[in-house]
Amino acid sequence: MTSYRHKVMQQVIDMNPAEPEFHQAVREVLDSLKPVIEKHEKEYRSSQLLERLVEPERSVSFRVPWTDDRGRVHIQRGFRVQFNSALGPYKGGLRFHPTVNRSCMNFLAFEQTFKNALTGLSMGGGKGGSNFDPHGKSDREVMAFCQSFMTELYKYIGPNEDVPAGDIGVGGREIGYLYGQYKRLTNQFEGTLTGKGLGWGGSLVRTEATGYGVCYLAQEMLKTHGMGLSGMKVVISGSGNVAIYAAQKAIQLGATVVAMSDSNGYIYDPSGIDVDMIKQIKEVERARLAVYPKRVPGSTYMDGRKSFEVPCDIAFPCAIQNELEINDAIDLVQNGCKAVVEGANMPTTREATDYLLKEGILFLPGKASNAGGVAVSGLEMSQNSMRIKHSFEHVDNQLQGIMSGIWTQISDAVDEYDLGSNYVDGANIAAFRRVVKAMREQGYV
Repeated sequence: MTSYRHKVMQQVIDMNPAEPEFHQAVREVLDSLKPVIEKHEKEYRSSQLLERLVEPERSVSFRVPWTDDRGRVHIQRGFRVQFNSALGPYKGGLRFHPTVNRSCMNFLAFEQTFKNALTGLSMGGGKGGSNFDPHGKSDREVMAFCQSFMTELYKYIGPNEDVPAGDIGVGGREIGYLYGQYKRLTNQFEGTLTGKGLGWGGSLVRTEATGYGVCYLAQEMLKTHGMGLSGMKVVISGSGNVAIYAAQKAIQLGATVVAMSDSNGYIYDPSGIDVDMIKQIKEVERARLAVYPKRVPGSTYMDGRKSFEVPCDIAFPCAIQNELEINDAIDLVQNGCKAVVEGANMPTTREATDYLLKEGILFLPGKASNAGGVAVSGLEMSQNSMRIKHSFEHVDNQLQGIMSGIWTQISDAVDEYDLGSNYVDGANIAAFRRVVKAMREQGYV
């Protein structure tokens, strides 16, 4: 008889054809859950638990018309996938990037469900976005798109229903435009978006949260193995929000960040990346990293290549899904890398993940190490509900506590199921158990 896991996986493929990212995310989770599913298979089959788990509760797509500065009309596609609300209102970012499609949205919303579960906060999983590319657009064009996007999205969100945040291509500027339009349409000033400006409901540490969380969880894992970030040589892929603040915190914790990248290539600075210069280039000028060596003597730029080829102790893939491929994993192992900590959502291919685990590389999956951002988004929601604002130190301490709690959950699952150092399986099992407990207690709705 076909195993329950394989039956459900085939159903996902049949019902969602041509969605490779979604298939990859579901397969990884189902494979990790093998010992749990086999232990409870009769119950799960009779209640169709896994079928419920892999099917979003609600999914909407819509057209987004907007006009550019030349008066030309463009049509983009918008999405919001509300995957699972067993633990609370849907929570997850909005991504504006040309690669956004239904498969991307389903995979991200599915992953978000487990990520949010690990935080211990009351948040379900959702994700949204558009194939709109904000790069190269004027502020007016970005505003026009955001206002059009929100004119449709606002029907499906609210502080107790669905609370979007930012993601790739959606930073403080975009959140501001989106929130302004939401407020205009609903006549409500409420915590429906997170990542807001500090003067109108935003939380301190939200900007830094995802990158900081990556380092906090990495520290917990390294400490378990008798190591720490201090003295480590770190390579980071990406140069967006997650990458920048992972670099900043890693340096504060005593590491040397020697490489960062963008979609065109990477910079190598053996004396250590100047994070303030990266912020100037990426956050202020919105320029390419190729200009970095012109301003920082001793650094080099490698066009069209990945930072994973640089020898390091720890790699933080912080850019986009499936960026770390098998050849990159081989390079990391051959160059003596000890650990890979995902800062992006599923940035490592399945083949590369399996290889790294087989080679004994310590590996933290993004649904755990990337959870700092949504954790502080959850704290922002709480502050909005209470009409208060906590200090930087208070929120940062809460973030550290949440990341420490995630490590405890992973470690407990690893120990219970005798998984060795397989923290991928440990994270998936820990998150799954919390979501399923809530689903069962609510009548498997």
